[in-house]
Amino acid sequence: MSIDKALLDQLMEGRAPGDLFGKDGILSELTKALAERALSTELDTHLDEERTAKPDGGAGRPANRRNGASQKTVTTDTGKVVLDIPRDRNGTFDPLLIGKYQRRFPEFDRKIVSLYARGMTTREIQGHIEEIYGFEASPSLISAVTETVMEEVTAWQNRPLEPCYPVVFMDAIRVNIRDDGVVSNKAVFVALAILPDGTRDVLGLWFQANEGAKFWAKVLNDLRNRGVQDILIAVIDGLKGFPQAIEAAFPRTQIQTCVVHLLRHSMSFASYKDRKAVATALKAIYTAVDAVAAEAALSAFEDSDLAARYPAIAPSWRRAWTEVIPFLDYPPEVRRLIYTTNAIEALNSKIRRAVRTRGHFPSDDAAAKLIYLALNATSTEWKRGVREWHAVKSQLVIMFEDRFPLA
Repeated sequence: MSIDKALLDQLMEGRAPGDLFGKDGILSELTKALAERALSTELDTHLDEERTAKPDGGAGRPANRRNGASQKTVTTDTGKVVLDIPRDRNGTFDPLLIGKYQRRFPEFDRKIVSLYARGMTTREIQGHIEEIYGFEASPSLISAVTETVMEEVTAWQNRPLEPCYPVVFMDAIRVNIRDDGVVSNKAVFVALAILPDGTRDVLGLWFQANEGAKFWAKVLNDLRNRGVQDILIAVIDGLKGFPQAIEAAFPRTQIQTCVVHLLRHSMSFASYKDRKAVATALKAIYTAVDAVAAEAALSAFEDSDLAARYPAIAPSWRRAWTEVIPFLDYPPEVRRLIYTTNAIEALNSKIRRAVRTRGHFPSDDAAAKLIYLALNATSTEWKRGVREWHAVKSQLVIMFEDRFPLA
C-alpha cells in the first residue's frame, strides 16, 4: 500500500529535512501516534470479545470498559517514545504490540542482536545506537537482550539429529576465552554435515583447550545421544585421537584426512625453487587411479632426490596413509567432495570474521552465542546444496548400499 503524497507533504510542512530523525523527529511522532492507535484498537477488540463471552461481566461483575491510560517510556528504532497505554477497568487487557512488562519494541531487540551477530562489541553497539538514534542504551540492556539468545543456543545444541549423515566434516578454529581469570586459547570444534538431500547443516559446537581421544569420544557420544546412528564418511584435518574415538562410537565410518592440508604441510618444507617439482610428484599420489597406484607413486617419491632433500615429507604421508587413500575408491564426483575440508573452512572463515574484533570472550557461552548468531546470519550461503549431488548420491548409494538413507 502506497502512502498519499499529499499526506506526506502535510506531515513535512514547516519541517526541515533534518527533523525526520532523533528524539523529537517526525518518525518518533508517527511511531507514537500509530502505536497508540494500534493499542486503542487492541483494547476495543479485547472488550468486544469479553462482552461476547460474558455479557454481564461474569460472576456478578459489571461489563468491562475503558479506564483511562497510563504512560510508559518505550525504546523503539527511532529512540525513546512515551506512549499512553490504554487500560481497562478489570485489568485483563495485556497488549500484544507492547506487553505489560515490555520496555522495548521487539524490532529494537532484533536490531541489537543483528549488530551483535556482525561481531560488534557491547560498547560498539552502545555507541552505534547513541549515534544513530540519539539516546543511550546501557551495556547491561544490550547484554540482557543478547543473553536471551542463549536459550536458542541451548535448544539448538541439544536438538535431535538425523539417524544417518552421508558426510560429516570436522575442523576447529581458535578463540581466546577467559577461564578462571586466565585467558586461554581454546579450540572451537565445528561439525558440518551433508544431509541425504545434499543440503548442509552444522551439528554443533564443542569447546576444548586440547584435543584427544577422550575429548572426541565425548563429542561423538553427544552425537549418538542426539540420535545419530551412522556416519558414512568423516572428513578431518589430522584431528588427534579422532580415529580411535570414531572407531569406538561409529565403527563402520570411513575416515578421510584432508589431502589439501597434507599438501600444504608438505609444501612448507620445500624451498621455493623446488615447490613445483614437489607438487608434481605429490600430485601423482592423490590423482592415482586406485590405492595400489598411489602406493607406487609414493614409493617412487621416497626413492627420489626430492625426498632426500626434504626427508620430512614422505613420512608425513605414510603416517596418515590409511586416512589418505579411502577417497581413491570413488569416482571424480565423490573425490572432489571428500578429499578436502574446504567446505567447513569456508564456514569457519565466516565465524572468524565475526569473532575477529573480540580480544577475548568472558566465557564459553559468550563465544557460543556469537558463533551461533554468525552461523544464522550467513546460513543462506553455507546451507546451499552440494554441486552435482545427484551424481555423488548415486555413487554413495552403490558404495554403502543399505546404509545410505533413501527415505
